[in-house]
Amino acid sequence: MARNVMLMIAVCCLMLSGCSGIKNIQDLTYIVSIGMDYDEEKEEYTVYLQGLNFLNVAKQEGGKSAEPVPIFVASAKGETLNLAVRKLYRVSEPPLYFGHVKTLVITNKIVQHKFQEVVEEIGKNRSIRPTLHVVTTDEGIEEVLNTNALFNYPAVYTVLFKKDAYEVAQNEIRPVKLMNFLREYYEPMNAAKLPSVKIDKTSWKADKDYPVLYFNGYSVFQNRKYMKELAFEDSLFLNWLMEKYIAVDERVDIEGKLAAAVKLESPKLKIKYDEDPSTPKFSIDLSIRTDVLEKVQDISMNRLTSMVEEEVKAKLRKLYLDGVENKIDYLNAGENWFRMHPDKFAELQKTGNFYLEEDSLTDIKVKVQVFNFNSYKYNQ
Repeated sequence: MARNVMLMIAVCCLMLSGCSGIKNIQDLTYIVSIGMDYDEEKEEYTVYLQGLNFLNVAKQEGGKSAEPVPIFVASAKGETLNLAVRKLYRVSEPPLYFGHVKTLVITNKIVQHKFQEVVEEIGKNRSIRPTLHVVTTDEGIEEVLNTNALFNYPAVYTVLFKKDAYEVAQNEIRPVKLMNFLREYYEPMNAAKLPSVKIDKTSWKADKDYPVLYFNGYSVFQNRKYMKELAFEDSLFLNWLMEKYIAVDERVDIEGKLAAAVKLESPKLKIKYDEDPSTPKFSIDLSIRTDVLEKVQDISMNRLTSMVEEEVKAKLRKLYLDGVENKIDYLNAGENWFRMHPDKFAELQKTGNFYLEEDSLTDIKVKVQVFNFNSYKYNQ
């Protein structure tokens, strides 16, 4: 009996020894974001790694540390991402771990000159998840990665690490996952977009100016080519129009003076195609749920909804015409059309011409319905 007990203990010891190679959570340097820049003259990349170590977290019994959490950013140069990162392994202890990379930050130089190479290299890298977010910037990468959230919260609380639309407040641009972007990027008749991050150095102060990160617009691509930077207001309108769970505030003016402020949410966009055209011809039906936020002037409900409808219609047409001018299909109107007409799509591809013209959008109908009056009384 004693011999059997000793044998069982020995077997258990052997089994436990198999876990000796597992590292504790504080014994790794977790890379949470990667930044990339490109030097055209030297034809080399500069790669930045933003590291996070859980040593401070592991020691806390609860609550937020009173001391600011330092940000660690490493950089190296190389002909490719992998060659640059390889230089950082030998100078990084605790060792680097890439299983939790959340964000890729790329400069406008890469967007304009080396975008496809970078995206393909990132997509093929087995250490990086396809769910990471991708953002562009014209700021210095190192400065972006060294920016904390408010109240000295760590950088992982900035907009670079927003998870999805549920974490996006109204009047904000939604983050974009790599796999979702690539799905649009490789479509022949779709616009793909990446949020552009900026540093605001004036809005918040704490003894001195306190810089914060925010999304300032979109970098827009069409047919695997970078096309332009879309300004914030147009990007916000497009984001609200095409995505779910996004709300925007809209002012209503009468003769240049504020009459009311409303919140627009739950847009339902329907594209109706004309019968069998040689190129896409379509009309748009848009229904919107609206809440009244403020009433500044005496205005009837009918006039209020009519003015909101006209304002939204004007913004939609302006965005569409900007797309035609820059050969961008912001509304992805061509996607369903080319699936329904593959032969005509093939003919269009041979010509090399952009498939939308000013008269391709034949009509816009907008219907606004007010659900919340915010205790204001209106004359019908």
